[in-house]
Amino acid sequence: MKGVRRFKDRLKKDLRDPEFRRAFDEEEVCVSLAIQIAKIRQKKNITQQELARRLQTTQQNISRLEDIDNRSCSLKTLIKVAHALDKRLKVELV
Repeated sequence: MKGVRRFKDRLKKDLRDPEFRRAFDEEEVCVSLAIQIAKIRQKKNITQQELARRLQTTQQNISRLEDIDNRSCSLKTLIKVAHALDKRLKVELV
């Protein structure tokens, strides 16, 4: 538990740095979206190939969308993915 506590304390300190905070926030959004797309697709028993067909794209593009290291996804693409999964995309500034 000390390791986790140390990590949280270090993260709290690092988040005070505006540059680190921007990078952290970007990473958090990208990872969260990739995970959400994959989870929703799997919950609906839709393969990457089927989602690709619905979006008129390739399975490789769907794989990239679900890759937590991917940083290049447009808002337009996310809206199309949401519709293909019978979901809405909600974007908020908080």
